Amino acid sequence: MAIMKWDGHTHTRFCYHGNSAPSEQYIDRAIELGFERYTLSEHPPIPQGWINDPALFRELAMPESELPDYMTYAQQMKRQYEGRIEITVGLELDYLPGRLDYTERIVDQWQGQLEDVVYSVHYLPGIDGIRCIDFTADDFRDGLIAYYGTMNKVVEEYYNHVEAAIDWAAKLPVRTRLGHINLIEKFRLALPDIDPSIIDRRLKAIVPRLAKAGIGIDVNTAGLRVATCGKPYAPEWFIRECIAQGVPCIYGSDSHKPDHVGTGWDWFEEQLTSASA
Repeated sequence: MAIMKWDGHTHTRFCYHGNSAPSEQYIDRAIELGFERYTLSEHPPIPQGWINDPALFRELAMPESELPDYMTYAQQMKRQYEGRIEITVGLELDYLPGRLDYTERIVDQWQGQLEDVVYSVHYLPGIDGIRCIDFTADDFRDGLIAYYGTMNKVVEEYYNHVEAAIDWAAKLPVRTRLGHINLIEKFRLALPDIDPSIIDRRLKAIVPRLAKAGIGIDVNTAGLRVATCGKPYAPEWFIRECIAQGVPCIYGSDSHKPDHVGTGWDWFEEQLTSASA
Protein backbone atom coordinates (compact mmCIF):
# COMPACT_ATOMS: atom_id res chain seq x y z
CA MET A 1 0.00 0.00 0.00
CA ALA A 2 1.38 3.37 -1.01
CA ILE A 3 1.41 5.74 1.96
CA MET A 4 1.32 9.48 1.35
CA LYS A 5 3.82 11.19 3.62
CA TRP A 6 1.49 13.80 5.08
CA ASP A 7 1.80 15.74 8.32
CA GLY A 8 -1.80 16.61 9.08
CA HIS A 9 -1.46 18.51 12.37
CA THR A 10 1.03 21.38 12.76
CA HIS A 11 1.22 24.82 14.33
CA THR A 12 2.66 28.21 13.44
CA ARG A 13 3.89 31.47 14.95
CA PHE A 14 0.21 32.29 15.58
CA CYS A 15 0.23 29.71 18.42
CA TYR A 16 0.65 31.55 21.71
CA HIS A 17 1.91 28.44 23.52
CA GLY A 18 4.20 27.48 20.68
CA ASN A 19 7.18 29.02 18.92
CA SER A 20 7.78 32.24 17.02
CA ALA A 21 9.68 30.51 14.20
CA PRO A 22 8.36 31.25 10.70
CA SER A 23 6.50 28.44 8.96
CA GLU A 24 9.26 28.19 6.39
CA GLN A 25 11.44 26.53 9.02
CA TYR A 26 8.78 23.88 9.66
CA ILE A 27 7.98 23.33 6.00
CA ASP A 28 11.60 23.20 4.88
CA ARG A 29 12.14 20.53 7.53
CA ALA A 30 9.15 18.61 6.19
CA ILE A 31 10.54 18.76 2.65
CA GLU A 32 13.93 17.60 3.93
CA LEU A 33 12.21 14.59 5.53
CA GLY A 34 10.37 13.73 2.32
CA PHE A 35 6.85 14.86 3.22
CA GLU A 36 4.50 15.36 0.28
CA ARG A 37 1.67 17.21 2.06
CA TYR A 38 1.72 19.52 5.07
CA THR A 39 -1.36 20.88 6.84
CA LEU A 40 -1.27 24.15 8.73
CA SER A 41 -3.79 23.66 11.55
CA GLU A 42 -3.58 26.54 13.98
CA HIS A 43 -5.80 27.09 17.02
CA PRO A 44 -8.45 29.67 16.09
CA PRO A 45 -9.89 32.06 18.69
CA ILE A 46 -12.07 30.77 21.52
CA PRO A 47 -14.86 32.70 23.27
CA GLN A 48 -13.75 35.50 25.56
CA GLY A 49 -13.68 34.26 29.15
CA TRP A 50 -13.98 30.60 28.11
CA ILE A 51 -11.79 29.74 31.10
CA ASN A 52 -11.41 31.73 34.29
CA ASP A 53 -7.60 32.08 34.21
CA PRO A 54 -6.84 35.24 32.14
CA ALA A 55 -3.10 34.46 31.78
CA LEU A 56 -3.76 30.91 30.56
CA PHE A 57 -6.57 32.10 28.30
CA ARG A 58 -4.12 34.35 26.44
CA GLU A 59 -1.86 31.35 25.74
CA LEU A 60 -4.54 29.03 24.41
CA ALA A 61 -5.40 30.63 21.08
CA MET A 62 -4.96 33.71 18.94
CA PRO A 63 -7.23 36.71 19.55
CA GLU A 64 -10.13 37.16 17.14
CA SER A 65 -8.39 40.03 15.39
CA GLU A 66 -5.59 37.75 14.20
CA LEU A 67 -7.62 35.03 12.48
CA PRO A 68 -7.77 36.89 9.13
CA ASP A 69 -3.99 37.41 9.35
CA TYR A 70 -3.44 33.71 9.94
CA MET A 71 -5.63 32.71 7.01
CA THR A 72 -3.76 35.14 4.76
CA TYR A 73 -0.45 33.75 6.04
CA ALA A 74 -1.52 30.15 5.39
CA GLN A 75 -2.58 31.01 1.85
CA GLN A 76 0.77 32.72 1.34
CA MET A 77 2.60 29.55 2.42
CA LYS A 78 0.44 27.53 0.06
CA ARG A 79 1.43 29.70 -2.89
CA GLN A 80 5.06 29.98 -1.84
CA TYR A 81 5.61 26.22 -1.76
CA GLU A 82 3.52 25.28 -4.79
CA GLY A 83 5.33 22.62 -6.78
CA ARG A 84 7.60 21.65 -3.87
CA ILE A 85 5.10 20.36 -1.29
CA GLU A 86 1.33 20.55 -1.03
CA ILE A 87 0.30 22.93 1.75
CA THR A 88 -3.28 22.68 2.96
CA VAL A 89 -4.96 25.43 4.93
CA GLY A 90 -6.56 24.24 8.13
CA LEU A 91 -7.60 24.97 11.69
CA GLU A 92 -7.59 22.95 14.90
CA LEU A 93 -11.10 23.71 16.05
CA ASP A 94 -12.14 23.03 19.63
CA TYR A 95 -15.26 21.25 20.78
CA LEU A 96 -16.89 24.00 22.86
CA PRO A 97 -19.92 22.57 24.68
CA GLY A 98 -22.48 25.30 25.08
CA ARG A 99 -20.77 27.53 22.52
CA LEU A 100 -20.99 25.52 19.33
CA ASP A 101 -22.39 28.66 17.71
CA TYR A 102 -18.96 30.24 18.08
CA THR A 103 -17.33 27.45 16.07
CA GLU A 104 -20.12 27.52 13.49
CA ARG A 105 -19.47 31.20 12.90
CA ILE A 106 -15.77 30.57 12.24
CA VAL A 107 -16.55 27.74 9.83
CA ASP A 108 -19.20 29.78 8.01
CA GLN A 109 -16.80 32.69 7.60
CA TRP A 110 -13.80 30.69 6.38
CA GLN A 111 -15.10 27.50 4.78
CA GLY A 112 -14.26 28.87 1.34
CA GLN A 113 -10.57 28.70 2.26
CA LEU A 114 -10.53 25.82 4.76
CA GLU A 115 -9.24 22.53 3.41
CA ASP A 116 -8.70 20.64 6.67
CA VAL A 117 -10.13 20.66 10.17
CA VAL A 118 -8.62 18.91 13.16
CA TYR A 119 -11.45 18.82 15.71
CA SER A 120 -10.17 18.41 19.25
CA VAL A 121 -11.40 18.02 22.81
CA HIS A 122 -9.15 20.10 25.07
CA TYR A 123 -11.70 21.17 27.70
CA LEU A 124 -14.00 19.68 30.32
CA PRO A 125 -16.23 21.26 32.95
CA GLY A 126 -14.45 21.33 36.29
CA ILE A 127 -13.86 23.38 39.40
CA ASP A 128 -14.43 27.09 38.70
CA GLY A 129 -15.79 26.39 35.22
CA ILE A 130 -14.12 25.03 32.09
CA ARG A 131 -10.69 23.43 32.62
CA CYS A 132 -7.94 22.42 30.18
CA ILE A 133 -7.19 18.70 30.21
CA ASP A 134 -3.65 19.25 28.91
CA PHE A 135 -2.28 22.22 30.89
CA THR A 136 -0.37 20.66 33.82
CA ALA A 137 -0.73 17.51 35.89
CA ASP A 138 -1.31 19.58 39.02
CA ASP A 139 -4.03 21.61 37.34
CA PHE A 140 -5.67 18.39 36.13
CA ARG A 141 -5.62 16.98 39.65
CA ASP A 142 -6.91 20.16 41.30
CA GLY A 143 -9.47 21.15 38.68
CA LEU A 144 -10.78 17.86 37.28
CA ILE A 145 -10.08 14.89 39.55
CA ALA A 146 -11.22 16.98 42.52
CA TYR A 147 -14.41 17.80 40.60
CA TYR A 148 -15.32 14.32 39.31
CA GLY A 149 -13.98 12.37 42.29
CA THR A 150 -11.78 9.82 40.49
CA MET A 151 -9.49 9.69 37.48
CA ASN A 152 -11.69 7.07 35.85
CA LYS A 153 -14.75 9.32 36.08
CA VAL A 154 -12.80 12.11 34.37
CA VAL A 155 -11.87 9.69 31.59
CA GLU A 156 -15.49 8.58 31.10
CA GLU A 157 -16.60 12.22 30.83
CA TYR A 158 -13.79 12.97 28.40
CA TYR A 159 -14.97 10.23 26.04
CA ASN A 160 -18.55 11.48 26.40
CA HIS A 161 -17.27 14.78 25.02
CA VAL A 162 -15.31 13.00 22.28
CA GLU A 163 -18.46 11.20 21.13
CA ALA A 164 -20.43 14.44 21.11
CA ALA A 165 -17.60 16.10 19.16
CA ILE A 166 -17.71 13.38 16.51
CA ASP A 167 -21.46 13.75 16.08
CA TRP A 168 -21.16 17.52 15.66
CA ALA A 169 -18.11 17.34 13.39
CA ALA A 170 -20.00 15.06 11.01
CA LYS A 171 -21.80 18.20 9.79
CA LEU A 172 -18.67 20.14 8.91
CA PRO A 173 -18.40 20.95 5.17
CA VAL A 174 -14.66 20.22 5.03
CA ARG A 175 -12.26 17.27 5.41
CA THR A 176 -12.22 16.59 9.14
CA ARG A 177 -10.40 14.37 11.60
CA LEU A 178 -10.63 14.01 15.35
CA GLY A 179 -7.56 15.40 17.12
CA HIS A 180 -5.39 13.31 19.47
CA ILE A 181 -8.15 11.01 20.67
CA ASN A 182 -6.22 9.88 23.76
CA LEU A 183 -5.00 13.30 24.90
CA ILE A 184 -6.55 12.35 28.25
CA GLU A 185 -3.40 10.23 28.80
CA LYS A 186 -0.99 13.17 28.58
CA PHE A 187 -0.23 13.05 32.32
CA ARG A 188 -0.75 9.29 32.80
CA LEU A 189 2.61 8.80 34.55
CA ALA A 190 1.98 11.67 36.98
CA LEU A 191 -1.67 11.04 37.87
CA PRO A 192 -3.66 8.08 39.25
CA ASP A 193 -3.77 5.08 36.93
CA ILE A 194 -6.55 4.86 34.36
CA ASP A 195 -8.41 1.56 34.18
CA PRO A 196 -7.32 0.35 30.72
CA SER A 197 -10.64 -1.43 30.20
CA ILE A 198 -12.35 1.98 30.11
CA ILE A 199 -10.15 3.16 27.25
CA ASP A 200 -10.62 -0.11 25.35
CA ARG A 201 -14.40 -0.08 25.81
CA ARG A 202 -14.85 3.55 24.85
CA LEU A 203 -12.51 3.45 21.83
CA LYS A 204 -14.09 0.25 20.47
CA ALA A 205 -17.46 1.99 20.51
CA ILE A 206 -16.01 5.12 18.90
CA VAL A 207 -14.62 3.44 15.75
CA PRO A 208 -18.01 2.72 14.12
CA ARG A 209 -19.17 6.18 15.18
CA LEU A 210 -16.24 7.68 13.27
CA ALA A 211 -16.94 5.49 10.26
CA LYS A 212 -20.62 6.50 10.18
CA ALA A 213 -19.73 10.19 10.55
CA GLY A 214 -17.07 10.10 7.82
CA ILE A 215 -14.53 11.53 10.26
CA GLY A 216 -10.85 10.58 10.23
CA ILE A 217 -8.36 10.21 13.06
CA ASP A 218 -5.36 12.40 13.79
CA VAL A 219 -2.78 9.76 14.71
CA ASN A 220 -1.00 12.19 16.94
CA THR A 221 2.56 11.38 18.00
CA ALA A 222 3.12 14.39 20.28
CA GLY A 223 2.78 12.16 23.35
CA LEU A 224 6.18 10.70 22.49
CA ARG A 225 7.69 14.09 23.35
CA VAL A 226 5.88 14.39 26.68
CA ALA A 227 7.75 12.94 29.66
CA THR A 228 4.52 12.15 31.53
CA CYS A 229 3.06 10.25 28.56
CA GLY A 230 5.81 8.62 26.50
CA LYS A 231 3.60 7.18 23.77
CA PRO A 232 1.45 8.35 20.85
CA TYR A 233 -2.10 9.50 21.54
CA ALA A 234 -3.61 6.55 19.65
CA PRO A 235 -3.22 2.86 20.56
CA GLU A 236 -1.89 0.55 17.88
CA TRP A 237 -4.92 -1.75 18.05
CA PHE A 238 -7.21 1.26 17.61
CA ILE A 239 -5.39 2.32 14.44
CA ARG A 240 -5.77 -1.18 13.01
CA GLU A 241 -9.48 -1.21 13.83
CA CYS A 242 -9.97 2.22 12.25
CA ILE A 243 -8.30 1.03 9.06
CA ALA A 244 -10.42 -2.14 9.04
CA GLN A 245 -13.59 -0.03 9.27
CA GLY A 246 -12.52 2.51 6.66
CA VAL A 247 -11.70 5.39 9.01
CA PRO A 248 -8.90 7.56 7.53
CA CYS A 249 -5.79 7.62 9.73
CA ILE A 250 -3.66 10.72 9.21
CA TYR A 251 -0.29 11.21 10.87
CA GLY A 252 0.03 14.35 12.99
CA SER A 253 3.26 15.58 14.54
CA ASP A 254 1.38 18.37 16.35
CA SER A 255 4.53 20.41 15.82
CA HIS A 256 4.94 23.46 18.00
CA LYS A 257 8.62 23.83 17.06
CA PRO A 258 10.37 23.14 13.73
CA ASP A 259 12.30 20.19 15.16
CA HIS A 260 9.02 18.50 16.12
CA VAL A 261 8.22 17.86 12.44
CA GLY A 262 8.43 14.16 11.66
CA THR A 263 8.28 12.95 15.28
CA GLY A 264 7.18 9.32 15.27
CA TRP A 265 6.63 9.03 11.51
CA ASP A 266 8.48 5.70 11.34
CA TRP A 267 6.20 4.28 14.04
CA PHE A 268 3.10 5.53 12.18
CA GLU A 269 4.28 4.08 8.87
CA GLU A 270 4.89 0.75 10.57
CA GLN A 271 1.29 0.71 11.90
CA LEU A 272 -0.19 1.34 8.46
CA THR A 273 2.08 -1.20 6.81
CA SER A 274 1.29 -3.94 9.33
CA ALA A 275 -2.44 -3.20 9.21
CA SER A 276 -2.52 -3.68 5.44
CA ALA A 277 -0.31 -6.80 5.41
